[in-house]
Amino acid sequence: MKKLAFAFMILLLAFTAAACGSAETSDTASKGKGSSDKQKIEYLGKTYEVKAPTDKLAITGSVESMEDAKLLDVHPAGAISFSGKFPDLFKDITDKSVSTGEKMQPNMEKILELQPDVILASTKFPEKTLKKLSSTAETIPVSHISSNWKDNMMLLAQLTGKEKKAKQIIADYEQDLKKTKTKINNKAKKSNALVIRIRQGNIYIYPEQVYFNSTLYGDLGLKAPAEVKAAKAQELISLEKLSQMNPDHIFVQFSDDENADKPDALKDLEKNPIWKSLKAVKENHVYVNTIDPLAQGGTAWSKIRFLQVAADKLTQD
Repeated sequence: MKKLAFAFMILLLAFTAAACGSAETSDTASKGKGSSDKQKIEYLGKTYEVKAPTDKLAITGSVESMEDAKLLDVHPAGAISFSGKFPDLFKDITDKSVSTGEKMQPNMEKILELQPDVILASTKFPEKTLKKLSSTAETIPVSHISSNWKDNMMLLAQLTGKEKKAKQIIADYEQDLKKTKTKINNKAKKSNALVIRIRQGNIYIYPEQVYFNSTLYGDLGLKAPAEVKAAKAQELISLEKLSQMNPDHIFVQFSDDENADKPDALKDLEKNPIWKSLKAVKENHVYVNTIDPLAQGGTAWSKIRFLQVAADKLTQD
């Protein structure tokens, strides 16, 4: 009887130890999954010490980062709202997001409540705003310059552990670019193409390496009009000036949010006799919002979409 009791006690102790070990292992694994170590990330010549990978990201001001998040399927804890809501363009990644404020108006209180590991801000923000954000969490001003599109996407990829996916996206774009250039060179190399943006009812053009121009002229190699080459920043042009330029193809971007005071600006433009006299209009080579009008133009997402559109539109009869 004593032998039986002794054996039972040993068996009981073994089960208890196994259970404790299992709980400890499970707890350690659970902690490991939810925690990240701080690491140094290099971005555009600066070093940032951040907790990564992380899903506790707050994006404010940088629509570029929102587009990168869409491409990488990153769901930030905090995201930019437009007129108080998340637009359709970003609905697939903002299902769990809290608004961090409007594009150039960060909501400091909401961002503070989020307690993010990292804040992705914009280089368009004044220094005062960046300092306020930095007091909340490690803040990285993301470039709004088109030529930094690869660095921007790799930054978000490093922060979220999606470097492999980002590198594949870049490689795919470069491969598709080669194919599209060949297609365009065979049919539309000498075409005169222009991207215009209607804001507050006015017509704007952009410098050669800004907005969608970075793909149209920079990547695809189409010749930029003299007016585009001369532009130093977003530049307003008259309809008469556009008539003088008289492009073969016109890509028109029109957002309701940017024309709230003149919602019929595009319709009015299309009724104008000068507009109707343009070569592109006569030949049905005007393309309105072929890409979402909120797109920034110089991001990976924008470039991929514009490349697809250009391959189709610039080679049609």
